[in-house]
Amino acid sequence: MMNDPKGSRPEALAKFAEVARHDDGQPVREGVKATKETAAIPTDPNLKQDAATKVLREGVLHRNQGAMKAIKKLPDRIAKNGKGRGGARSR
Repeated sequence: MMNDPKGSRPEALAKFAEVARHDDGQPVREGVKATKETAAIPTDPNLKQDAATKVLREGVLHRNQGAMKAIKKLPDRIAKNGKGRGGARSR
């Protein structure tokens, strides 16, 4: 049995496989419903664009472009209240 890499989502892979086997080509949406907990977190698109630009520039230029500061301005998409930062992302 293969170990899943950290952070993998086997349920998403199972859903993908189910859709791939579906005869009429339509996605299978049974049991997938948006809830208050899964609603989108409102974020200023300019903040997201700024952070993405800085991350990509750092990857290309291999020097600090302020990506971490820009990322910290974005809401945390994992914390329930959208404010908490902990673990590896808080460095």
